[in-house]
Amino acid sequence: MIINNRLVAFELLPGEKDLMKFHNYELGGFFDEMFGENGHPRAAAGPLARNMQSLPDGELVNRQLAADRALIQAGITFNVYGESAGVEKTLPFDLVPRIVCASEWDRIERGLKQRIHALNAFIGDIYHDQKILKDGAIPAEVVRSAVSYRKQCEGLNPPWGVWCHVTGTDLVRDRDGEYYVLEDNLRVPSGVSYVLENREVLKRIFPGVFEGLSVRPVNGYPSHLLEMLESLAPHPAGAPRVVVLTPGIYNSAYFEHSFLAQQMGVQLVEGRDLVVSGGNVFTRTTKGLERVDVIYRRVDDDFLDPAEFRADSMLGVPGLMAVYRAGRVALANAPGNGVADDKVIYAYVPDMIRYYEGEEPILPNVPTYLCWRDSDRIYVLENLEKLVVKAANESGGYGMLVGPHSTAAQRQEFAIRIQAEPRNYIAQPTLALSRVPTIVDDHFEGRHVDLRPYVLCGKDIYVLPGGLTRVAMRKGSLVVNSSQGGGSKDTWVLEAPSTTPFAGQQQFGGQQQ
Repeated sequence: MIINNRLVAFELLPGEKDLMKFHNYELGGFFDEMFGENGHPRAAAGPLARNMQSLPDGELVNRQLAADRALIQAGITFNVYGESAGVEKTLPFDLVPRIVCASEWDRIERGLKQRIHALNAFIGDIYHDQKILKDGAIPAEVVRSAVSYRKQCEGLNPPWGVWCHVTGTDLVRDRDGEYYVLEDNLRVPSGVSYVLENREVLKRIFPGVFEGLSVRPVNGYPSHLLEMLESLAPHPAGAPRVVVLTPGIYNSAYFEHSFLAQQMGVQLVEGRDLVVSGGNVFTRTTKGLERVDVIYRRVDDDFLDPAEFRADSMLGVPGLMAVYRAGRVALANAPGNGVADDKVIYAYVPDMIRYYEGEEPILPNVPTYLCWRDSDRIYVLENLEKLVVKAANESGGYGMLVGPHSTAAQRQEFAIRIQAEPRNYIAQPTLALSRVPTIVDDHFEGRHVDLRPYVLCGKDIYVLPGGLTRVAMRKGSLVVNSSQGGGSKDTWVLEAPSTTPFAGQQQFGGQQQ
């Protein structure tokens, strides 16, 4: 078998039926989530691969079309900024799931809990005594020059000392099969609604898909989210009133805001629906003003309170920060936590873990060059064609140069940007992101993926088993962001490695073939 950049005919285990649907599937030298280097399905993915093989020709494509229709009918959309027409789009969905075995997930979960605990300790320290800076574990100027640092948050004491209540950490898997943290997404991370809807659609399209596989459920996320939010309430007596604060229908994640509010059974509000009076926050209802205890805010810091941040904001609530500072309303996520979302400060998270936890990081960072360092900047400028360059506070695939796929003019433009604002840029090696088989027309092709698990942190830390597998739908692309044409897959975390096919004649989709 020739593996690297060749079409492979999969070798068979003794007595194994030829997986003809994957006969010309190309491994291409990347880590493949379904198949090992020898061409055999990985142990956890074996039952899935074999049952996909059992479907009649054309059936898989028909079911993909059915899934697409189901998502459209459910209204699962996102908005793309800057497009004059057709701004509301559906997120492309591929029904071949990504499988994570139990042992892999155990390490991911432990690593995420360790990381979130250290990040919360760091943010609390930065807005109080700044011991980590005084001890020189992180350069003070790096933190003090972060555009996401908020002086308005100095001295704040959020409930349980938690600043990052909802986190969407992006993980990638390189050619070596190792998981790396790409970024943390601490401010207002989105995408969890697609995790829940993808699972529901897949269960309808393949009603028997979980037979013989113990896939950990994800549908408990809204109840975990509500429980965490209620635990933040400053008034423990009685049922806390929780609301979801959205910027409105034109926000790119508005579907998710409304979806989560509906799933939790709480009110979805805009800034104009809330009012500060007598030192408390109230929401307008048909019964009059009702006090609010907890706000799950999906509005960025700058627009949260025009009295303390941007005076021209029409999205926030005047006086909200004063009520929060007085401990009479809780906000999730806590304002100011974006200081740890800066991509330059991201490079120091391993140092934070060592400093606050006294441990080595379970999940390593992607190696990162910091352009504010003279030696790093020189290397980056000399190797732009090999590196991925990112702006410190951009997201969604914007403000980024993928060196191997860039033009000379693009590299020259970024060289000028880096030299003008070295503090604002980092660079990382171009990773050979892992791939998952994806339906392209009537056959399978490998497409690069990342993984965004969601972490809830209150009194305890809960990690949603799986998360959002984002997939670069364009061949060869490494950019998985929805705003850049990426799509998604369901993510199955198994209770234990599965090495046996489904019982009896039960086949993929619950049909006897």
